[in-house]
Amino acid sequence: MNTISNHNAPVIAGVEITTDDKGRFNLNGLHKASGAEKKNGPSYWLALDSTTQLINELENQTTEISVVKKEGRSGGTFAHELLAVSYAGWISPAFQLQVNQTFIDYRSGKLAAPSINPMQVLNDPVAMRGLLLNYTEKVLTLENQVQEMKPDVDALHRIAKSDGGTCITTAAKDLQTRPKDLFTYLSAKGWIYRRAGGKSWLAYQSKIQSGLLEHKVTVVTRGDGSEKTVEQVLVTPKGLAKLSQLLNQQAASTLATPASPRCRTI
Repeated sequence: MNTISNHNAPVIAGVEITTDDKGRFNLNGLHKASGAEKKNGPSYWLALDSTTQLINELENQTTEISVVKKEGRSGGTFAHELLAVSYAGWISPAFQLQVNQTFIDYRSGKLAAPSINPMQVLNDPVAMRGLLLNYTEKVLTLENQVQEMKPDVDALHRIAKSDGGTCITTAAKDLQTRPKDLFTYLSAKGWIYRRAGGKSWLAYQSKIQSGLLEHKVTVVTRGDGSEKTVEQVLVTPKGLAKLSQLLNQQAASTLATPASPRCRTI
């Protein structure tokens, strides 16, 4: 299930109320907008018998699942608009009226360019608290992402600044892939090629000029004492760093898992 977050989403007390792909509203967002008091959490409201009865009646009428739980960083409890308004009313009548009017404006397209009155927020403790919680959560999320990426960034930086190139076989070991697979990848991506009838791999001039590959010329002595010149493609430190990024992106795309199936929350 996808969570939709954009500039046209309803905003209450500085908190963006996201929706899922079925148009259900995030009750956790409403909870935060209300001031995020623990006693007003969605789980407490969902545990009420009256809420269960309301959900059952709504699903009987609409024949659709009205409440779902989404896991992950963008997760939460998403509910049909009528349930979201009912949840807001359980928190307080004033909050219900605010949420209901915001949803009406959202449906009518009046929220195309939402704005926040700074003075109104400063004079409203609940709105201020919701706004601060929202931005604090975003900052913490960004900090966690930076910390997760830091080891990889540092490693790529060290590789890119190191001296000397390595042969493709050795580069494959550094990249933790099979040499055969790396040769195939470099050939398919236009890094290396073979001349017609030739056995040696050569680097495309564009990759040499970009500093990703280089050629090494080696003189080899044959068994009969004669000599021959052999060209070998070397991967530069810059090229190794670039390949690491490309292969990681490819692996991430290949291993991307589908969204977790929907589950009913009562």
